[in-house]
Amino acid sequence: MTEFESEKGVPMPRVRYGARTEKVNHEIAAKRADIWSEAVTAIYETDPAITAAVLPPPLELGPQPLVRITITRVEMPGLPVFGAGWIGVQARHGDRVGEYPIIMPMTTEQSTIGGRETNGEPKKLAEVEVERNGSRVQARIARMGSVLCEIVGQVTEVRDNYEMTKTDFWFKLSPSPEAPGELDQDPLLVYGEKTERTRVHEGIEGDLIIKESPLDPIADLVIRRVVDLNWTERASTQVGRIIGPVPRADLAPFLHQRYDDLSVLGARR
Repeated sequence: MTEFESEKGVPMPRVRYGARTEKVNHEIAAKRADIWSEAVTAIYETDPAITAAVLPPPLELGPQPLVRITITRVEMPGLPVFGAGWIGVQARHGDRVGEYPIIMPMTTEQSTIGGRETNGEPKKLAEVEVERNGSRVQARIARMGSVLCEIVGQVTEVRDNYEMTKTDFWFKLSPSPEAPGELDQDPLLVYGEKTERTRVHEGIEGDLIIKESPLDPIADLVIRRVVDLNWTERASTQVGRIIGPVPRADLAPFLHQRYDDLSVLGARR
């Protein structure tokens, strides 16, 4: 603890919870720099009716009923290495095609809170594990005593590296303290505009296993055809851009996608 002088010249302790003049959001700053990670990704087709069911207005079906699951080990400057997951579906807003994440599991508080509060990313604390031993790859996501998904397999091919841009659709929202299940103001639609480039890109022969979880029912996103399994070492940057408000009544029915409905545990018991 350091000291400074009061108006009367008496040394006073520095109160670190006091107001700061610095206005830097360190997570936003970090995501604008290259963040390297090791990632296992599964892309598969489901039914169009299923992807349509999870999309809040004004989002609409994308060109294909694709689901993407990515399980990642992340190195972010200033933070310990952590696990990050991404589970979502292809979507469209106007003429912009992107992806809508249903759940983004994270292993640390720091990696969860910043993106959730600043951008509206649907992050939850979870167990996220990625392991590679030679060509053998294994990855899993688990929450609240349930395994959501696993990817296991062997790296079988070297692929060309790539560089790409893409968009996530996020909703920055505020649940009402007075009316359960309602919002206290219209949410903001945010574009998460990302760039991604690889230094390693490899194909995997293996299995994607989706399991039943009462709090995170991604098993409802049934697998019709696995399109791709791959391993990457990649760098990414991310910028959030506010598009504008959307009617709160359109988002309220989808709040359960990001907040745990513990009543289902009671129903299960």
